[in-house]
Amino acid sequence: MKQMKIEGITDVFFDLDHTLWDFDKNSELAFKKILKLNDIDVDINNFLHHYVSINLKYWKLYREEKIEKKALRFGRLNDAFSAIGYQVKEAVIYKLADDYIRYLTTFNHLFENTFEILDYLNLNYNLHIITNGFDEIQYKKLTLSNIDKYFKTVTNSEMVGVKKPNPKIFNFALESAKSISSQSVMIGDNYEADILGAKNIGMEVVFFDIHNEAINDNIKRINNLIQLKKFL
Repeated sequence: MKQMKIEGITDVFFDLDHTLWDFDKNSELAFKKILKLNDIDVDINNFLHHYVSINLKYWKLYREEKIEKKALRFGRLNDAFSAIGYQVKEAVIYKLADDYIRYLTTFNHLFENTFEILDYLNLNYNLHIITNGFDEIQYKKLTLSNIDKYFKTVTNSEMVGVKKPNPKIFNFALESAKSISSQSVMIGDNYEADILGAKNIGMEVVFFDIHNEAINDNIKRINNLIQLKKFL
């Protein structure tokens, strides 16, 4: 059955990490570099196996305003090393946290068909970013991956003082874009932050469901960015 196009849309909002910018791939490359630079001899696959889930847990706490940025950066690394039974001094963890931020944006792999879909959408829609990521890093990700030119506005959580799914960040983004919720669609990978957050203020949503999460409702979903052509 042919998918129905979403009518009346003027503005398309994207999440950045895990939606356009391939965070997991770039993060893995950054860790390989900084662990080698700091002579940390661990099995990278074992480390990342633990780190990925720990990082998600810390980001959830950060979204919920339960921890600050400094605690996120330190805690996720400290917990990951503890999980694999590798002892690292506190000072080294702080250095690794800084090195990770420094080198992360030297790798800028994007998801498949990112440029193709942005070129396609750019012809008929105003494109924007709404991200919970840190201001100084997100700007670099956009510019160094050469996708900054597509976006008329970029809204990040540090700018607004709250994080997705808080309605304030979506309303701020809409105001910056000079758009309204009924004419806007949000595309993102995080069901709670991106999809429910946008849906709750009346935006259309498309779930970038790369992990095929079993969520039982009628949310529009894709697992490759090019599939947005079905809806827009």
